[in-house]
Amino acid sequence: MQARKIYSNRVWIENKLQPATVSLINNSITAIDLKKLNDTEDFGNAVIMPGVIDVHVHINEPGRTEWEGFETATQAAAAGGTTTIIDMPLNASPVTTTLQAFQQKLDASVGKMNVNVGFYAGLIPGNIPHLESLLQSGILGIKCFLTHSGIDEFPNVTEKDLDEAMPIIAKYNIPLLAHCELYDKEVDSDFENHPTSYQHYLASRPKKWENDAIDLMIRMSRKHNCPVHIVHVASAEALSNIEAAKKEGLPITAETCTQYIYFNAEEIPDANCKYKCAPPIREKANNDQLKEAFVTGVLDFITTDHSPAPPTIKEIETGNLKKAWGGIAGIQFLLSGSWTAMKDTMTLEQFIPLVTSKPASFIKANTKGTIALGKDADFVIWNPEDTSLISESDVLFRYKISPYISQILNGVVLETIVNGETVYKNKSITNKNKGIWLLQK
Repeated sequence: MQARKIYSNRVWIENKLQPATVSLINNSITAIDLKKLNDTEDFGNAVIMPGVIDVHVHINEPGRTEWEGFETATQAAAAGGTTTIIDMPLNASPVTTTLQAFQQKLDASVGKMNVNVGFYAGLIPGNIPHLESLLQSGILGIKCFLTHSGIDEFPNVTEKDLDEAMPIIAKYNIPLLAHCELYDKEVDSDFENHPTSYQHYLASRPKKWENDAIDLMIRMSRKHNCPVHIVHVASAEALSNIEAAKKEGLPITAETCTQYIYFNAEEIPDANCKYKCAPPIREKANNDQLKEAFVTGVLDFITTDHSPAPPTIKEIETGNLKKAWGGIAGIQFLLSGSWTAMKDTMTLEQFIPLVTSKPASFIKANTKGTIALGKDADFVIWNPEDTSLISESDVLFRYKISPYISQILNGVVLETIVNGETVYKNKSITNKNKGIWLLQK
């Protein structure tokens, strides 16, 4: 039996930071005392809060483990204070579009989960006969693309595919997550002749692509009464229609990612593919509106969309943005990167739910995201006021290729506790394989 008592002047209980001692036995919170008990570990003024939940990551195992893998991805998550991650159906190979492929992914994760791991399945043309079995398998959502995903075995869906799939998904009240970019023809941005120019890359994927795709998903949600989740909103122009859809009562949720609120297009250097993602990181005026959308509740929570790739595929040497894989490695920086981005827009008390209870609610993880009796013993203990200059040696994901390296971030993680056991402390992994699967009941 693993028993422990932890105290701080700032424990996140009932939506406020207050002095408390939290007692845990094994993986359960067994007592909460709003005072300091004698036989407790005292963390002083550090914040004790539920472990961070990142519901949008690409781990790439099985099949593309040279890109990342469960072992390194989950260590990096723990180092950043994240205790639960949800893996996308791509870029693993096979992609998670059949029950057999899902079983292969489950098998591949065994013995390599340093945090809790849940899974999404994929919707592609032709796999609708597989949806029912996938929806009954424990997956937490279905992911689709409205434009080419970058992976040929995960093609985008059409409105016809959505018409067939959404009634099935709606029956299970599980969200359909959509990558929202949609276009008839490519924009003439002269990107071809300026392949290392970030501004040309930005112009090649305009906000209109996002706006039109989001409008389609809102319309389809209304038509089929199907829960729809818009991943990585980067166009602030889409916010008003998302807000209107929510006010209408449609089952719509939306996220953005740390990179879309931390970095701004004006400051991104040319020929540096570490910043390339799709949709692209946009201008500061746009991104300030994304931040404000968290205050108003139009955006629901923050994710990383961790999507790493080897240096050659990221075109690190050539700086060719046209060829480079679009994806940012950031699984370790959801807490510190997002807090650094948001601290001038909202209070810490407003921020904490964006990475804990709100994503927990989205994936229906009723025992996670809050500190309360009987809840899971997943915690991060951190100092939001402290800063850290991120170096390559700090990074625990596979490749030290990330725009967060060399950034000064607010928020230093002291300890990460997964299922009642310390996984990360004193800048190192202390216990391995303490995570479990998070499957829909």
